[in-house]
Amino acid sequence: MAEFVMDNCSVNENGHLTVAGVDTVELARRYGTPLMVLDENKIRSIARVYKEAMRKYFGEGSMPLFASKALSFTGIYRIMAEEGIGSDAVSSGEIYTAKNAGFDISKMVFHGNNKTDADIEYAISLGIGRFVVDGDEELEAVNEIAGRHGIKQRIELRITPGIDPHTHKAISTGRVDSKFGNAIATGQAEKITVKALSLPNIELMGFHCHIGSQIFEVEPFVQAAEIMMKYIADIKKKTGFTAKELNLGGGFGVRYVKEHPYFDYGQAIKTLADKMKRIASISGIAMPIVFMEPGRSMVASAGLTLYTVGSVKRIPDMKNYVSVDGGMTDNPRYALYQSQYEMVIANKADKKADFACSVAGRCCESGDLLAENIMLQGAEKGDVLAVLVTGAYNYAMASNYNRIPRPELVMIRDGEPYVAIKRESFEDLIRNEI
Repeated sequence: MAEFVMDNCSVNENGHLTVAGVDTVELARRYGTPLMVLDENKIRSIARVYKEAMRKYFGEGSMPLFASKALSFTGIYRIMAEEGIGSDAVSSGEIYTAKNAGFDISKMVFHGNNKTDADIEYAISLGIGRFVVDGDEELEAVNEIAGRHGIKQRIELRITPGIDPHTHKAISTGRVDSKFGNAIATGQAEKITVKALSLPNIELMGFHCHIGSQIFEVEPFVQAAEIMMKYIADIKKKTGFTAKELNLGGGFGVRYVKEHPYFDYGQAIKTLADKMKRIASISGIAMPIVFMEPGRSMVASAGLTLYTVGSVKRIPDMKNYVSVDGGMTDNPRYALYQSQYEMVIANKADKKADFACSVAGRCCESGDLLAENIMLQGAEKGDVLAVLVTGAYNYAMASNYNRIPRPELVMIRDGEPYVAIKRESFEDLIRNEI
């Protein structure tokens, strides 16, 4: 039996790839391609791992906040609400989507390094749970707008701990020279903390940090937590303020290919908690309520994308191209980061992968590739290509480049597929044009 990087994938008696027990070739036939498929049960399972581990090791009140920039649509907020966890947003659009899903906005935190006054006004008017304040101008704006609303707005301050987690530069955010946050090393963190404590319409709850994404070692998170706990102790000593909350952000790694290591989220949370409790005891501070913000790790491994092969181009003594009916419009991650994926010809999943090729998208763009120099089962026009682990940052980053409609998104719940996002039509492409 073939083994795949997604543990909810298998091969059925027809030699077809299945996901969550459903034949992917049948899904492609029924709904068309490109097609994004998400295993709802898998998402719920991962959410429960985070929720239960955080409650067990960090204590009551601590919980995960789904980083919805990874995958934002009404259905995902309903799932998170039903699982009893919070969420974060990075735009008013995400907040609007969550609101329309019936999500409790008081369980949402609002991120971003350049929130507009309109963003702040909108979030406050809906009763946003927290702002993660990134800088002085935002702090002043939140204070002023909260005053007009007659409230004392709860916030966390984004702090830069100075950790380099050795991840891709584009997804590393914990260094001193990051566009995000206020660095401890430069004194900016202390300065903005003192300022926040002085403002009449601000209630400082604690601090936030995020060191990067796709990290497979727990040690960088331990280092960041240690720095942040020592910062909390230092601020208490200097100002008398004790942080009630510490938000450690997200960043736990996801296996996209078999070469990536397994990462035990529950064990990592235990390791973090043990370290933080020791520091709290030594430093004489109360253990804060802890939040974490899993996004990619919550949804990536629950999803795959199905395409139809349109052509196979063989260039003698050079390379082969398998071209599909999607590409950078529904998955720009290879063009941006050269992201690796496991790929399978879904209707030949029981066959040996012995055909060397690159997988090309349909856009009129030489950089529109999904993979280079990989091995697939022998591909032919009409085959179904499955790209695994596409639940995060695929639909979220999809575009209409080349005037290509966004794909349909189907979820599978208890073995039954249902449409969660309809396929865009040509009419949708011009809906807002005058």
